[in-house]
Amino acid sequence: MRIAMWSGPRNLSTAMMYAFAARDDFTVMDEPFYAAYLAATAQDHPMRQQILKAHETDPARVAEACKTEGKPHLYMKHMPHHMIDGFPMDWTEGCTHVHLIRHPARVIASYAAKREAPTLEDIGYPQQSALYDRVGGIVVDSTDIRVNPDRLLRQLCDRIGLAFDPAMLAWEAGPRPYDGVWAAHWYGAVHQSTGFAGAEGDLPLLEPDVQSLMEAALPFYEALSEHRLR
Repeated sequence: MRIAMWSGPRNLSTAMMYAFAARDDFTVMDEPFYAAYLAATAQDHPMRQQILKAHETDPARVAEACKTEGKPHLYMKHMPHHMIDGFPMDWTEGCTHVHLIRHPARVIASYAAKREAPTLEDIGYPQQSALYDRVGGIVVDSTDIRVNPDRLLRQLCDRIGLAFDPAMLAWEAGPRPYDGVWAAHWYGAVHQSTGFAGAEGDLPLLEPDVQSLMEAALPFYEALSEHRLR
């Protein structure tokens, strides 16, 4: 089985990768198209040069790697906005697609703390919506996972056709050998964690300069949310 887990940034995606990596029957890949995306777009992201140096920048080679099986399963953490026009998509055939979503107010508040002036492209809501229309799949909301990770992960595994493993609910603190080099900038909180954080509180109040970004992203989130596991 190959699982393609699609999400925007700041969306519980690393914790979900750690959860699947905690199983004995999965290998994982951390945003394999990230370096190729940076090389093709010249986006000025944190640690850009380190990422380009440490990771594969040829999208065709990345796509071939995404066709391989794991042990016996493969979990791939992907971001929809990394799949720009011209990148191979044939590797997605035969994958089980899961779309991880989170309310844009929470995403923007978290993202802006790590990188200034995010755009709609940066947080990936239109790209994820278009990808869902193209490949379909299962939708899960990170907020629902944090409320009750045991129930949501059991439900997700059932939909995938995979036996639930309680090992998915906990992991040791610290970095992982399969983390992308960008972990040094982005993964501080999850490296301190030993499992899923508790339920989230009220939506954060956003600064006026990003309020319009939230309003632009919200319809995409709401449309995907209609399909989420409950």
